[in-house]
Amino acid sequence: MSDKIIHATEADFDAHVLQSDVPVLVDFWAPWCAPCKMIAPLLDQLADEYEGRAKIVKVDIQEHQKLGMRFNARSIPMLLTFKDGQVHGTQIGAVGKPQLAQLIEKAL
Repeated sequence: MSDKIIHATEADFDAHVLQSDVPVLVDFWAPWCAPCKMIAPLLDQLADEYEGRAKIVKVDIQEHQKLGMRFNARSIPMLLTFKDGQVHGTQIGAVGKPQLAQLIEKAL
């Protein structure tokens, strides 16, 4: 697991994501979700590749249900990109690294 990935909580989500000065890809996931585990290594790679230009933040919706509800995370993995405090892009379900990178690129 990359040490560049931020694990956000309800207490620090706004600071890490909405107030970020760079685009943020947020992964809404849960420990029991197999597709979430499949994309985790890809997110680690992207966190390294986009260091300084974008951030990767993970939200465990089992632990932080209010955040899941706040952003309507009904199906996981659900990935949202945020730019300037606003949702910029959405991807529901596991996809490959090119699609994940494209989500980030569109927000840069």
